[in-house]
Amino acid sequence: MEGRTSSSSSKIQPPKYGELITVLSVDGGGIRGIISGVILAYLESQLQELDGDKDARLADYFDVIAGTSTGGLITAMLTAPDDETGRPIYAKDIVSFYKHNGPEIFPQTTGCLSWIVDLWKVLRGSKYDGKNLHKAIEDTLKETRLQDTVTNVVIPTFDIKKLQPTIFSSYQIECNPALDAKLSDICKGTSAGPTYFPAYHFKKEKHGNTREFNENQDESALEFNKNKEKSLSEFHLIDGGIAANNPTLVAISEVMKQITKKNPDFPSTDQHLDYKRFLVIAIGTGSKKREEEYELYNAEMASKWGLISWALPLIVCYQESSSDMVDYHISVIFKAFNCDQDKYLRIM
Repeated sequence: MEGRTSSSSSKIQPPKYGELITVLSVDGGGIRGIISGVILAYLESQLQELDGDKDARLADYFDVIAGTSTGGLITAMLTAPDDETGRPIYAKDIVSFYKHNGPEIFPQTTGCLSWIVDLWKVLRGSKYDGKNLHKAIEDTLKETRLQDTVTNVVIPTFDIKKLQPTIFSSYQIECNPALDAKLSDICKGTSAGPTYFPAYHFKKEKHGNTREFNENQDESALEFNKNKEKSLSEFHLIDGGIAANNPTLVAISEVMKQITKKNPDFPSTDQHLDYKRFLVIAIGTGSKKREEEYELYNAEMASKWGLISWALPLIVCYQESSSDMVDYHISVIFKAFNCDQDKYLRIM
């Protein structure tokens, strides 16, 4: 796969300048995001070696990078430009991020009664308060907004108030400016895993034109302030894994929508051939079902569970099945359209 931009370029070229539409997708999975980081660091090092460019970044090679939950944070870090250089971090720095911040984001309860303490936390609210997670996200992403990313980004979340997914997509900013939020807010939302971190709420202005008025100004000014309040979009977000723990299909769908809308950046002559243009790499975060040799849960255990006991296993089962079904669906689609076997790679 050849590099798509030079090191000095701030934006990836539209795919009309190349045969392929390249997609990178990163699953959710909490602290297991460090596994994704290791895989991505190796991928980046190999691409640097092939191109002979040690300054190359993963964002230089992908038209779209998508991520959910911890994958959303990884996506943001891979695409957020540095204030001084305008370039994102290296993939190897993601591993350092998890090593440095992981113990504070996921503090472990110690002692012989630690399981009781953890259970009490979950019954009363979230296991972790999210303060250290939010600080780490803010320190890393600062004021960068969705429109500032060096390549296109897709990050799924779930709005608990609307009871529907909210997809923060570079492709949707033009028709829905409210989605151009700070990456830090988006990442706090998509990583707010139920029972682990509290839901995240923030407001975003639908339109950029704002003015400030004081209480001594006339009625027209006060009316403007009222209208300004109405122009705010509110987001009440929880873990994007509720919508799409494996965001690969969401990323492909975002591109296919652009093709359907006849976006000049995505010229198309035959919709059946469009899938052949995709080159997709989907990165997982390992699987809990493999950590215990498929004995994390069993029917005998589950038959004795009540409402409280089912709370965490239900989330785990949903996320595992969601990721696997997306993989199944994409595999069938690519095979149905006679795509080359090397056009879709799933790494768990």
